[in-house]
Amino acid sequence: MAAMHTAHGGASDLSTFWLRAFLEVAREGSFTVAARRLSLTQSAVSRQIASLEDALGGAPLFDRLPRGVRLTAHGRAVLPHAQAVAGQLSRLRQELTDLEGAARGLLRFGAFATADVALVPRAIAAFRARHPGVTLTREEGFTGPLLTRLADGDLDLAVVSTTGGPLPEDVCELHHLLDERLYVALPAAHPLAGEPSVGLAHLADEDWISGSAEPAGTLLDAALRHGFRPRVAHVVGEWTAKQGYVAAGLGVALIPALAAQGVRQDVALVPVHDEGTPARAVYAATARGRSPVPSAEPFLAALRESGRLLTG
Repeated sequence: MAAMHTAHGGASDLSTFWLRAFLEVAREGSFTVAARRLSLTQSAVSRQIASLEDALGGAPLFDRLPRGVRLTAHGRAVLPHAQAVAGQLSRLRQELTDLEGAARGLLRFGAFATADVALVPRAIAAFRARHPGVTLTREEGFTGPLLTRLADGDLDLAVVSTTGGPLPEDVCELHHLLDERLYVALPAAHPLAGEPSVGLAHLADEDWISGSAEPAGTLLDAALRHGFRPRVAHVVGEWTAKQGYVAAGLGVALIPALAAQGVRQDVALVPVHDEGTPARAVYAATARGRSPVPSAEPFLAALRESGRLLTG
């Protein structure tokens, strides 16, 4: 039902079915033909039209002729409005159908920086090929702030990691994408550059390049678990810049596997091997207790496919 004010200033419920009956009669010029198209009796259609006339002030909308009916002046005035309402309802139904089928709509997501090296771009490319009508908006950030924006309803999905510790499963649903190992980026001439792997404890005396002076909540959090506090010599936020500092011999840096594909040739990557250092887990997070947007599930599928390609 759609509420509408009558010409007399009162409010009445204007049935969209009355409008459909009106449009059918106007189109066919016949109550009998309109009734057949609507799968109703002629008397039922007459009652629909009478109800519409009452709701609009009582003036007749059709002149009854010996053969069929013809719109009155009032009927001609109603016609474009009834057509507009019918058109809007049709567009609404189509929009809802498209939304449910992930053919249209908006998906807002965020991701941490290294996920943007390969995991997220490949997922976006696959998703857009399948759902070109969905608008994607992306923002980059750390896991903590991304989860806050997810909980606040500002994001529909977030690609996050366990870098800073366990993720809050009470406020978000976690969809596992992959586990990634850590590498240490060393200057090409470093004594450990040719080793098949290295334990973090062997790097306790190194100068470190990190995105924060405080190891907690960063990749260097793993060093704290090994009983030493890494000496952060240079705070550098961007991954390409970190590699420049490493290549110049100014320190070493931890590099997650997701970023390993973009490492420059004058930097040596050595896998970190420590029994007490778990692989970093990467998840797609959605808000717990909130209905997901229809496009979230197919985008999640694209992220999973991208993760399998990277780890396969």
